[in-house]
Amino acid sequence: MRALPVGEHALLVEVASGEAAQALHAELLRRRAEGSLSVREIVPAARTVLLDGLDDPVRLASRIPAWDIPPLPARAGGAIEIPVRYDGPDLADVAARWGVPEHEVPAIHTAAEFRVAFCGFAPGFGYLTGLPSRYDVPRRATPRTSVPAGSVALAGPYTGVYPRASPGGWQLIGTTDAVLWDHTRVPAALLAPGTRVRFVAVEC
Repeated sequence: MRALPVGEHALLVEVASGEAAQALHAELLRRRAEGSLSVREIVPAARTVLLDGLDDPVRLASRIPAWDIPPLPARAGGAIEIPVRYDGPDLADVAARWGVPEHEVPAIHTAAEFRVAFCGFAPGFGYLTGLPSRYDVPRRATPRTSVPAGSVALAGPYTGVYPRASPGGWQLIGTTDAVLWDHTRVPAALLAPGTRVRFVAVEC
């Protein structure tokens, strides 16, 4: 673990893995909730957590590497269910990479319980982990100029759902009618870091 001051009031903490970043994020939220940590923003990413709004980031940087970070706790409450039509144009390619018949891809994907590791790319887009590493797939060699909103996609260790139409290079395995981002909703984002998610297959 390495903690680096960023400007006058922020700190970037680098860790070894995505799992470590999620565990650190959960511990930081716990400490803020109990009142032992005063910080305005806690923003997780793939292998870092950014803390902004600190009074003394240099002091915290000297202490945080010595913290005992407990394993990632189970999130209270049930998982959000996202209905998916497994009709994506890359379904056959993903099946080939996984070494399974095409009809087994939905079964494998829906059997996993996912957790939002972090958010980014576009409002409402969550990077979800949960598939075993043997199911990692690369991004497409040539990104698409437009991926439809609601596309369920895979890249590396992550599953994601495109909240709006945009360019993208992930492998598309399905579509959903779930609304990932709605500025009139509170909260606007359906997914937040730490949220548990299950995908449910529906008829195409």
